[in-house]
Amino acid sequence: MSYDLIVIGTGPGGYVCAIRAAQLDLKVAVVEKRKTHGGTCLNIGCIPSKALLHASEKFAEAEHELAAFGVITDKPRLDLLAMMKHKDETVAANVNGVAFLFKKNKIDAFHGLASIRAPGEVEVKAEDGSTQTLTAKNIVIATGSDVTELPGVEIDEKIIVSSTGALSLAKVPARMLIVGAGVIGLELGSVWSRLGSKVTVVEYLDRILPGLDGETAKQFQRILQKQGFELHLGHKVAKVEKLASGLSVSIEPAAGGEASKLEADVVLVAIGRRPVTQGLGLEMLGVALDRGRVVIDDHFATNIPGIYAIGDVVRGPMLAHKAQEEGVAVAEIIAGQHGHVNYEAIPSVVYTMPEIATVGATEEELKAKGVAYKVGKFPFTANGRARAMRRMDGFVKILADAATDRVLGVHIIGAGAGEMIAEAVVLMEFGGSAEDLARTCHAHPTMSEAVKEAALAVDKRAIHI
Repeated sequence: MSYDLIVIGTGPGGYVCAIRAAQLDLKVAVVEKRKTHGGTCLNIGCIPSKALLHASEKFAEAEHELAAFGVITDKPRLDLLAMMKHKDETVAANVNGVAFLFKKNKIDAFHGLASIRAPGEVEVKAEDGSTQTLTAKNIVIATGSDVTELPGVEIDEKIIVSSTGALSLAKVPARMLIVGAGVIGLELGSVWSRLGSKVTVVEYLDRILPGLDGETAKQFQRILQKQGFELHLGHKVAKVEKLASGLSVSIEPAAGGEASKLEADVVLVAIGRRPVTQGLGLEMLGVALDRGRVVIDDHFATNIPGIYAIGDVVRGPMLAHKAQEEGVAVAEIIAGQHGHVNYEAIPSVVYTMPEIATVGATEEELKAKGVAYKVGKFPFTANGRARAMRRMDGFVKILADAATDRVLGVHIIGAGAGEMIAEAVVLMEFGGSAEDLARTCHAHPTMSEAVKEAALAVDKRAIHI
C-alpha cells in the first residue's frame, strides 16, 4: 500500500490529476468518499444540471418556438420521470467512465473517508467502519466544495433545497424562490422556469452574476426578466417559514428597511459554495488555511512538504476545468516536469439560454487597474446564422489593450457561447491581438462570425453593422 502519489477526491481535479500522474509512470492511488467517482461535478453538479438544462430547452422549444419554423405540434406534455431518467443515465455513464479510466491506467481506487495522519500517510475509513493506512511520497488534496448554508434556514432537500435537491424534484413547483443570483441559481431557475414554475430570485447585491462584466450582466438581466423571472435585487432573506399552504419567505432590503413577504412552494438556497477540508486532519498537521481554503504556493504545494492541493479547496474560481488544469500541472510538477496554469485564460460559462461565456478581464477590472483599452462589440441581431436560428439575443464583446491591441477579455451572450469562447481562449493563450482574430477567416454562415466582427469593431471596421 505504498505509492508515489495519493489523490484525495476524484472530482474533475482529482481524477484528472491521478490519470496524468499515471501517464507519467507514477504509482497512483485515489481515495473517494462517495460510492461513485466524479465528485460534485459528475454526480450532483455540472453533468446532471446540463442534462436537465438541455432537456428543458427542448421542452420550451417544442412549446413556444417550433411553430415559427413551420413545425406544428400539439402542446407538449412533460414526462418529468423520463427527463430525470435521462439525467440519471447521463450521470451513470460519466461516473462509470471515470472508474474505467482508473482501471485502464492501473490506478488503485479506495472508497471511504480520508484523513492525513502524517506527511505521506493517509488513513481510509470505509463505510463499515474498518480502516486501512496508505503511504505515499506525495499527497494531493482535491476534496472540492460543498453548499454554503443560509443561517437560520434548514435545508431538507424536499421543499427547502440546495442545488442537489433542485436536481431531483418529484414535481414541477408552481412557485420557486431562489436565494442568490449567481450561476447555480440562475441555471437551475432556468430549468424549472421552462418546465412551468414561476421563478423569483432574491439577491443581496444590487446586480445579478457578481464578478461578470457589468454590461453583460445588465443585458442578461433584461433577458431573464423577458423570460418571466422576477428579480428582487439588493434584498436578503430573513426567514423561511413552513406553512400548510407552502413556504412564506420574509425578505428585507440589504441596506435596511421594511420587510416584505413572498410565497413559494420550493426555496432553492444558492448563495455559493465553501471548500471541503473538514476531517482531513489539516489543523493537526499544521497545514496553513485562509478562510477555509488551503494555502498553496505557485507549485500547488502547501507549507507541509509532500502535501499539495488543487481545485475548489484553493484560491481562484470554483470551476471544474480550472481544477482539471491544476490537476495536470501538479501531476507534472510531482513527476519532475514544469506544470503550469495560465489563470488569465480560464473561461467561465453560464449554461442558460442564451449562454454567457467569458474569459479574461472585465471592463470594471481594467478600469480599476488603470489599463487603457478599446472595446469591440457585435450584436447577434446582425448575424445571419443567428437570425436563421431565431437566436438573436446577445452580443460578442472584445476588450483589447489600447496600445498593443492584445486581447485582454472576451464576453459573449448568445446561443452556443460556451463553444464560441474557445477560440478566444486559444487566442489569449498565445497572447494574440484583436487584429489577429479579425484577420482569421471564419466560416459563413456561423454564429462565430460575430466573434470576428467584434474583433473588427475594436478597430472600428466591422463590416455588418
